[in-house]
Amino acid sequence: MILYCQSYSLICYQHFSNNLFRLNFRPLTATGQKPIKYFPIFIRSLAFADCYNSGKHFRDKAYFRTNLNQRDMAPISRRQFIQTGLIGAAVLTTGLPNATYAGSKSVQIDKVKLGKTGLIVPRLAMGTGTHGGNQSSDMTRMGLENWVKLARYAHERGVDFYDVADLYGSHQNVKGILKEVPREKVTLLSKIWTRPEKWNQDTPAKTIDRFRAETGSDYFDIVLLHCMTNPKWQEEKKPYIDALSEAKQRGIIKTVGVSCHNFDALKLAAEDPWVDVILARINPEGLVMDASSDEVMAVLKKAHDSGKGIIGMKIFGEGKMTEEARREKSLRYVIESKNVDCMTIGMTSIKQVDNVVNRMMSIVKG
Repeated sequence: MILYCQSYSLICYQHFSNNLFRLNFRPLTATGQKPIKYFPIFIRSLAFADCYNSGKHFRDKAYFRTNLNQRDMAPISRRQFIQTGLIGAAVLTTGLPNATYAGSKSVQIDKVKLGKTGLIVPRLAMGTGTHGGNQSSDMTRMGLENWVKLARYAHERGVDFYDVADLYGSHQNVKGILKEVPREKVTLLSKIWTRPEKWNQDTPAKTIDRFRAETGSDYFDIVLLHCMTNPKWQEEKKPYIDALSEAKQRGIIKTVGVSCHNFDALKLAAEDPWVDVILARINPEGLVMDASSDEVMAVLKKAHDSGKGIIGMKIFGEGKMTEEARREKSLRYVIESKNVDCMTIGMTSIKQVDNVVNRMMSIVKG
């Protein structure tokens, strides 16, 4: 397993007979400098993650000797070492912005039909709107380079479905990953904000053209009217509906629809033939939802039975479900309902990607 740093390369050689890791710190320069003398240590995976949390410089050998328990060491197998992924998780979540993780290939997320739209999409999308608004979100604030590294890892696990929006300012994120991943391998969903803002003054048609420039994509698989909050959206948003319809006819957009934040708006979307795709808030606890879980699920069933593609959001109640058992229950509830084709979840670390993908596929495979 290799961890690359911008200024130093860290190479871990695994000796499974005695659990010895040799840490070798080499400057990545063309000057022919000799490597800093390596030193062997006995190390536990959690202790290794903790050494990142410390913020100590890698050359501080005394820190390693002092803080790592060299005696109380439980044996670890090759399989256990690979599956933990702690090194990658620690890098991405504890302040090493110039590091990337080279891990082993794992189980991939599966692909599903999105209703009767004709689209085949990953069951999981990378959400980019956590704590989002005014063209900013956790995913933009973490820095483009870091997000692209995370998206690169998620792509290796089959997650190449990106849920972005003008409101989140996350079109730049997609443009970054599309420099590495072929556009035809990606499912791209964006959402158009229909309320006047300083950054949203153009006509709907010009806004769609701006989306194409910002993402570097000539077309979108899905574009939704963002955050419909009342049952009059069909009339109030007609200029946007017309613009999306025209773009769909021109092949710029494959499918159209709405994201709903109101129960009456959701019920209307379920019956509207213009709507191909619905993005709806759903979880078994009714957290951050438009109505009770049973009420919303009944509407989603009706919409799905009519052929609409259903994408779930707020699966973890906007992060309010912190216990693993609650998250497991929610994923199971949504997946086993058969009324929700796929879901979008905001993830900011490799550990989160692994956790969600592994849990979802465990449920899918039974």
